Amino acid sequence: MKRDPGQEGRDVCGEMLALDFCGMAFSSPIVLLSGCVGFGEEYTRIEGFSNRHVGAVCLKGTTLAPRLGNPPHRVWETPMGMLNAIGLQNPGARHVVDEILPALDFTETRFIANVSGSTVEEYAEVTRIFDDSPIDAMEINISCPNVKEGGVTFGNDPDMSARVVAACRAVTDKPLITKLSPNQTDIALNARLCIEAGSDAFAVINTLMGMAVDIESRSPVIGNNQGGLSGPAIKPVAVLKVHQVYQVCREHGIPIIGQGGITSAEDALEFLIAGASAVGVGTALFYDPLVCRKINEGIAAYLRRHGLSEVAQLTGTLQLNKR
Repeated sequence: MKRDPGQEGRDVCGEMLALDFCGMAFSSPIVLLSGCVGFGEEYTRIEGFSNRHVGAVCLKGTTLAPRLGNPPHRVWETPMGMLNAIGLQNPGARHVVDEILPALDFTETRFIANVSGSTVEEYAEVTRIFDDSPIDAMEINISCPNVKEGGVTFGNDPDMSARVVAACRAVTDKPLITKLSPNQTDIALNARLCIEAGSDAFAVINTLMGMAVDIESRSPVIGNNQGGLSGPAIKPVAVLKVHQVYQVCREHGIPIIGQGGITSAEDALEFLIAGASAVGVGTALFYDPLVCRKINEGIAAYLRRHGLSEVAQLTGTLQLNKR
């Protein structure tokens, strides 16, 4: 008999950590972030890992055609963080659906595709391909350059972001989670337009842009010259952006995956209180692959200590200081 995908997680983490996210049953509020665990199979090989500690896994960014990615160096450690510029290396959407998804165990956890593209039409086509698959939901990675508009990043322009969401919405009924960039002027306006275009949820935030310099060669360390900064260094920015987006989302009942520098239960709790319904873990997995269980245990202990019965009771409970 096929079991409930979230049941084993609830047995271990406790009923208080289970939640509904866009109609998907998460056994835990933790989502493994795109690009950090490949297409899921990389993480599940780790001894001691169990998907029951994870509510969902975001698969690696996927484009319509295969991509080789950027030249090295692609990853560089920084103080309290990491720069990366992988360049969306992937085998293409059709290969992922035909060859990779059949090998994943969809009874263990929820799997979310990460849809990427360089034109609105490409986003729509990748979404259409994933729509005809067992994938549970799709994360729209709008932090990609629009080749038809001279390389302007979709996610930094609210109108462009909404166009991408609308195009994806037209070809699927699966939940759409829009991944918002912090590298823009008004993230709340972007969120509002994306909701109007059909976004069901948000992932807040994507990486901040950064650079590291080799002082001997006087050249950028990253082969792409610049890369996305993740890790604890960006957490205060991410918490603020979650709070700002939540002001828009709460009017519409739209949930948020809060992410950016989470390495502990305390970090996760900050995001939940600021307005997130779930939390994304990424960079922390590189130095502590089993950190998810520790985060779950810490969240559960906090809920018990404060007399709360479920993690959803924490979302958006931030009390601002009076000015």
